[in-house]
Amino acid sequence: AMAFLGKAVWKVIGCRQPLGPLCRFSTRCYSVQSEHTTEKSVPYAKTLKQEDSLSGPTKPLPRSADAVVIGGGSLGCQTLYHLCKMGMTNVVLLERDRLTAGTTWHTAGLLWQLRPSDTEVELLAHTRRVVSSELEAETGLETGWIQNGGLFIASNKQRLDEYKRLMSVRNTRRYTLGKVYGIESYVLSPAETKELYPLMNVKDLYGTLYVPKDGTMDPAGTCTTLSRAATARGATVIENCPVTGIQVQTDHMGVKRVKAVETDFGTIETPCVVNCAGVWATKLGKMAGVNVPLIAMHHAYVVTERIEGIQNMPNVRDHDASVYLRLQGDALSVGGYEQNPIFWDEVSDKFAFSLFDLDWDVFMQHIEGAINRVPALEQTGIKSTVCGPESFTADHKPLMGEAPEVRGFFLGCGFNSAGMMLGGGCGKELAHWIIHGRPEKDMYGYDIRRFHHSLTNNNRWIRERSHESYAKNYSVVFPFDEPLASRNMRKDPFHQVLQEQGCVFQERHGWERPGWFHKEGPAPVLDYDYYGAYDISINDDYKYNQLLGKEYTFDFPPHHDTASVCIRDECMACRNAVAVFNMSYFGKFYLTGPDAKKAVDWLFTADVNKAPGSTVYTCMLNKKGGSESDLTVSRLEPGPAHLPLTPESNGDAYYLAIGGGVAQHNWSHIQTVLQDKGFDCTLTDHSEDMGMISIQGPKSRDLLQEVLDTDLSNEAFPFSTHKIVTAAGHKVRAMRLSFVGELGWELHIPKDSCLPVYHAVMNAGAKHGVRNAGYRAIDSLSIEKGYRHWHADLRPDDTPLEAGLAFTCKMKTSIPFLGRKALESQKAEGLRRRIVCFTIDEKVPMFGLEAIFRNGVPVGHLRRAEFGYAINKTIGYGYIRNPDGGVVSPDFIRGGEFTLERMGVVYKAKAHLKSPFDPENKRVKGIYSTD
Repeated sequence: AMAFLGKAVWKVIGCRQPLGPLCRFSTRCYSVQSEHTTEKSVPYAKTLKQEDSLSGPTKPLPRSADAVVIGGGSLGCQTLYHLCKMGMTNVVLLERDRLTAGTTWHTAGLLWQLRPSDTEVELLAHTRRVVSSELEAETGLETGWIQNGGLFIASNKQRLDEYKRLMSVRNTRRYTLGKVYGIESYVLSPAETKELYPLMNVKDLYGTLYVPKDGTMDPAGTCTTLSRAATARGATVIENCPVTGIQVQTDHMGVKRVKAVETDFGTIETPCVVNCAGVWATKLGKMAGVNVPLIAMHHAYVVTERIEGIQNMPNVRDHDASVYLRLQGDALSVGGYEQNPIFWDEVSDKFAFSLFDLDWDVFMQHIEGAINRVPALEQTGIKSTVCGPESFTADHKPLMGEAPEVRGFFLGCGFNSAGMMLGGGCGKELAHWIIHGRPEKDMYGYDIRRFHHSLTNNNRWIRERSHESYAKNYSVVFPFDEPLASRNMRKDPFHQVLQEQGCVFQERHGWERPGWFHKEGPAPVLDYDYYGAYDISINDDYKYNQLLGKEYTFDFPPHHDTASVCIRDECMACRNAVAVFNMSYFGKFYLTGPDAKKAVDWLFTADVNKAPGSTVYTCMLNKKGGSESDLTVSRLEPGPAHLPLTPESNGDAYYLAIGGGVAQHNWSHIQTVLQDKGFDCTLTDHSEDMGMISIQGPKSRDLLQEVLDTDLSNEAFPFSTHKIVTAAGHKVRAMRLSFVGELGWELHIPKDSCLPVYHAVMNAGAKHGVRNAGYRAIDSLSIEKGYRHWHADLRPDDTPLEAGLAFTCKMKTSIPFLGRKALESQKAEGLRRRIVCFTIDEKVPMFGLEAIFRNGVPVGHLRRAEFGYAINKTIGYGYIRNPDGGVVSPDFIRGGEFTLERMGVVYKAKAHLKSPFDPENKRVKGIYSTD
């Protein structure tokens, strides 16, 4: 017998009260004859489960392999296949049971092509190519791909704005970014949606986003075909072979490296292990001493009985109801993301082709949204329930790349129930990562090194942040949102005093850094309340959360009397007087040792071997010339240690200051290069030992001359230099630098001296109109001056030449450096893409992803955009290409008429080859006009 979604479920769960505001059903008990089905089964005609249990591995184990992939789900099979396609064929896949047995076999298999990043769009496009055409052409086997289309529902204006922002709709209703990436897509009116999907209720819709070539994948068909294609190229797939250990050895430089994979049936010598073990990836990581920060949760959907008229309908994502409707032949699978998911704390090694009992108390919150969207569901029976484990991460993005703890140990896990959808693109990138040392695309958003090592084994952080990301998975993604979970993990010495002055903090890399300052008193970040789930009391009258909520818009924030005016005032104080920025979250590393000079010559694009006392802005590159980092490097005087300000050095020593949000990425990149080159030097991290404030603006010299015991004139303290000085009786390292385009100095301060120095600065600055400023102001000031933000307008797939940073490259010297050959080739061939600054006269906000048109033809999209308060314009930066494939020269830019498209509206834009603010760089030199 079966239950009806709209009624009988209430009988099954004991006529309880509705679980929350989503449930519109009355509280009376329905009397029906049918009972709810107890059947637990996936809706696939074929799975790879076999009733007869095997006693041992399906094939003998080889003695060695170039790489061993562990886990036979979507990612494992895709990675194996792509390794073979790229020429590494002596590879083995080990699966403890049968292929797909863990989490892949029960996945819904949905593929949505449009995402809020160009990288993800490209990853998804590759998955689609593999499953819809490439595999069948290569093997003659069908993967089970069904192209029935996808429909995103917008039931409010903000949601429709989000779709329009991501896709930049033209009057023709075709998406310009979709055109750039070859994805056919439309925005439909409610009436057009009803015509496409007659069973849908459209009365409450603002519109929908329709992608005709979205579809559904079959896990068994896809993984079987992938494994056959890989074995045909020489790979070995061994099922029923659990891994029992990972051997790790320490080399002559003290570096830990993968040595072998152990099983009960033999050991495979290998330099490379790929952890594609899904929810079991954490246990596998522990075998090698690697932290894998994911958590397992129950994730469920129900499968309905037959619905007349549902055949050939597109899959549906109704984000505001937090529910999806997947076409299943003549039925639907209904699932979603709830705010109270069930954690699977004791992950069982024996769990294969298994499902949990569905907890209707948790799942019922999805039912009303599903019935509201497709009313026929109210009288439709439930055929089966599917509740299985899935792995989830702190930011709802996968964990990929080489683990920082052990060389040769790669991650391909934590896919947040999107392993089928992202599998092809990520499998290809992971294979490239393994073979060539880096992926082809910008994969920083998935790289395990995006998380600081202090967080990846912190259970509170993993659990809280993963919960919040799960619960908000279908929420509108606003530009200035911040997490509420696991805050206050890392605080600098200034935190309390700034909080008392109204600082609204942002979270980066675990650090609390100043976002902006409002005028209504402290707004502290409180302990996470799980949004009221699990009987945890919700934080009432939560000022910080209220301030975030006021910025939930794609327009300028409505509260101009608080945030926007505060941010404007912070910016204008910096431009006209003096502002103090707390930048203590920066990474602060020392590089010392016998080979330190060799190391910096190879690592950095700029010549940092100037005289001691110099500071140089530079990049670090990968082999392809892509920018892995931008940072400042200061050459130090040799001498005894006076930590944390000065390391011990008998020779060359360097101080590296790096944006705090990417400090782990930088640390790991440097260590990897040092190890690969065999340089005898030491990298030490003093990020926690020092604070750092930056005093910037026309009055900064006047202010600091009262605080520091040194001459700050241009002659005595030139730009791009540093020295140890005394500030209010405390030793600090002062650097004359600017990230906002003004006269200014950074003070790098031992943590115990931070507050006395800060108070001295603020007291001396009172008569000059000093004010605190945060990173929202830095974002505006830096884009106004044309300074890059790494991973926004400077990424691993951008070269310094394309990014307008050729001045950081020592190309006129003969000194070799990592990535130099790629830059020389690119320079000789001419740039096929180039970053360009755009301004518009209309007062509209832009945030990135807006399409760029040259003479009416799409040539790229904005990477980053902010409002520039000094020039009173919206500014955006984006990389453009020549549609003909030719060189993008300055004349190509000057000779075009440019427009930017925001949410379907086209704005005339002016292209700039130089910064629109202070293009002659006078202000950083302390030269201010007297007008």
